[in-house]
Amino acid sequence: MLKDIFITPFVDMFSAPDFLLQVLWEGLVSGILYALIALGFVLIFRSSRIFNFAQGIMVVFAALTLVGLHAMGIPAWISVVLTLGVMFVLAVSIERIVLRPLVGQPDIILFMATIGITLFLIGGGEIIFGGENKVMITEELGIPTGDTVLEPWGGLLILQHLDITVVVVATALVAALLAFLNYTQMGRAIRALGDDHQAALSVGISLQTVWVLVWFIAGIIALVTGIAWGARAGVSFALEVIAYKALPVLMLGGLESITGAIIGGLMIGILEKLFEIYWGQPLLGGNTETWFAFVLALFVLLFRPQGLFGEKIIERV
Repeated sequence: MLKDIFITPFVDMFSAPDFLLQVLWEGLVSGILYALIALGFVLIFRSSRIFNFAQGIMVVFAALTLVGLHAMGIPAWISVVLTLGVMFVLAVSIERIVLRPLVGQPDIILFMATIGITLFLIGGGEIIFGGENKVMITEELGIPTGDTVLEPWGGLLILQHLDITVVVVATALVAALLAFLNYTQMGRAIRALGDDHQAALSVGISLQTVWVLVWFIAGIIALVTGIAWGARAGVSFALEVIAYKALPVLMLGGLESITGAIIGGLMIGILEKLFEIYWGQPLLGGNTETWFAFVLALFVLLFRPQGLFGEKIIERV
């Protein structure tokens, strides 16, 4: 038994390095998508101290809106622009109708408000678009669907063009987001709110403007993630469950750390795939990807409650 846990998996890795590369590649793609969703959570929490429970359903709603608009006969890329418009209207509506009246309320009230937003989007999405599964408009968006076959060490490595596109687009989006946060006035305002809420408000930073902006950015992230996951697994409300894989990413990386969201997402994506292939399937019969990330995050929290990149909270009495 100990041999199957500590020796055999590593022997299998080194005996078939091409297959190991395939597993690492699949984990990298999943990890990047987890990191994207986690960024949506982190941005909203840093700027408003609100844990946005609705981020998962926003992924589904954005994908459904895109597919629904195209089904009405609107060209694919115009549908993308219109979907971004819908996400902006959603951001403004959430700030005006839900968040603004709750300023100064306890955190639990704001959290419950995001649960209400979740239920509203689920109901609205089912009424407008229906509850049946839909197909993402992959080809209409010009996203490649073929594959490239490599032969490292005389073996076989298959890279789906869709996955390559996801990696490139997601990396570019993260880079653009980091540049926005570090080098623009509004980006610095968001960071200031995250660093010291009261000080940022005292120098005239508009809380309402920042809230609309971060919720809209979260909407953009939701759309990109929805397109990627929808192209891989179809568009349905089941995507909400996949989106909540970002929760252990947040626990692992830290709820306020953008760096933690990125690194945590990559770590969980790669480690859960390695565990599934080399330990889960041989020893546990598979299906470990559904719970491995949560167990890993729980293990980390036992030793570092603030996450790997979160700031340690020191209370003085």
